[in-house]
Amino acid sequence: MFTYLNPAVRERLVASGTLFRIDRRGDLLSMDDSLPTDEWVINLLGPIPLPMKLHGCPHEAQWYAAVRSTELDKVESLANELRKTGGQNLFSRLASFMAVNSVLIIGDPVQSHNPLVRVHSNCLTGDVFGSERCECGPQLALAMERISADPAGGMVVYMAGHEGRGIGLWAKAATYLLQDAGENTYQANESLGLPTDSRDFSEAAALILHFLGNRPFRLLTNNPKKIQDLETAGLTKISVEQHIAGVSKWNRQYLSAKRSWGHIIGEIDATPDSQTGSS
Repeated sequence: MFTYLNPAVRERLVASGTLFRIDRRGDLLSMDDSLPTDEWVINLLGPIPLPMKLHGCPHEAQWYAAVRSTELDKVESLANELRKTGGQNLFSRLASFMAVNSVLIIGDPVQSHNPLVRVHSNCLTGDVFGSERCECGPQLALAMERISADPAGGMVVYMAGHEGRGIGLWAKAATYLLQDAGENTYQANESLGLPTDSRDFSEAAALILHFLGNRPFRLLTNNPKKIQDLETAGLTKISVEQHIAGVSKWNRQYLSAKRSWGHIIGEIDATPDSQTGSS
């Protein structure tokens, strides 16, 4: 995790074109030390060849890791302290600032017309543990399958700081206990005094703008907030494709709450074990 913090390695990566930065419009910026003071900046590492096997299905992707410069500045400050003191106790503090998002490029969407795009909020319980309390893991797997099979290819933007619609894993665990006591997923957030959805999709928009520009693409989502946020950030040529997967008896109430909150989930889609990629 420290390779790009070392100045010598940083210079090598910049020279090879595998460490670069963009602004919120997706435009490339200089890699000198000066940064715009009026907005955030994203640093990217990649492309990195990444053979994958998700839910048993193999995929080949080009991986880019993305981190905002504000977070990177904190990491570099702590890394300098580590080098001076050798303090192992700082590693946990260092990791706490590493909210690194990812872009997975599949096929050649840059040269394709109307590629598929999935902006996926990370979900440890669903994506990693395989929890059926939500449909996140199957949605990620289906997105990879659909993009890999599509002639136009596409990309997955994986948002690392979005656990529990932005409240974090600890608070998410508390909401699960509240849900087990009878509240739905949105009521549980409100009971904790937290927003029902505090996710910020502006960084996802900047990454899409960088790789695809503002040209037509098909967004795999059921969430109108995500569509609105991406459009507000400058992506004006989105066509939406419904993306339903992993529906089971364990998450029908969860999906019903999402439907009541405006998600594009029809009654027929919420039958157990349904999965469809149709719009």
